[in-house]
Amino acid sequence: MLARAGIASRRESEELIRKGRVRVNGSIAEIGMSVDPSQDVVELDGRRVTPVAFAWIALHKPVGYVVTKHDQRERPTVFDLVPSIPGLTYVGRLDIKTSGLLLMTNDGGAVNQLTHPRYEVNRTYMVDVTGLTASIVRRALAEPIEIDGRAVNVVSSRVRQGKQKQQCELLLTLAEGRNRIVRRMCEAIGLRVVKLVRLSHGPIELGDLGSGQWRYLSPVEQEDLRQLCTIQIDG
Repeated sequence: MLARAGIASRRESEELIRKGRVRVNGSIAEIGMSVDPSQDVVELDGRRVTPVAFAWIALHKPVGYVVTKHDQRERPTVFDLVPSIPGLTYVGRLDIKTSGLLLMTNDGGAVNQLTHPRYEVNRTYMVDVTGLTASIVRRALAEPIEIDGRAVNVVSSRVRQGKQKQQCELLLTLAEGRNRIVRRMCEAIGLRVVKLVRLSHGPIELGDLGSGQWRYLSPVEQEDLRQLCTIQIDG
């Protein structure tokens, strides 16, 4: 609740609680407590914290934008493209050369469930590559591809021959989101990535959202995400 209200990050909020600066209904809060913002009174240093509703955004991240709130090199960030919402953060990252679907929310618990490796949430990517023929790429993708000593969790792959002999289009679905994992697995089998777009994250699809555009997730999409998180935790 504190993070969503924009008071501090989740880690900083825990420190505020440890120091005894947070009270719930008049009593000193403890780490791990749950609150109902519609009923419980939460105070920080004696001032009531105004609850903020959950917000979910789908952004079509353009190439050239970095996924961070503040960039030391003053490059444009994804936060330049979306409304200012207290506690808003991103669900996983896309590197500066990658475009496509980026989910953003102020629900920190859901962020962890959608990005932590143990939950194996699917992400689908379209990748234009050069360097090998389609038949060789298919054979390479049929075998485990190890990055940092661990096989990439590839759910499915489709390879389409491009206009040139050593030019292909890949449709990859991975159940993980390690840093630059798609580019690294392509490099591992001898491919050069020309274009990389994330088409979906979990049940949410990019669809026809234009580059640089954003939209709020529908109630149905939010419920799909909640169910996914519940399933992953229960499993």
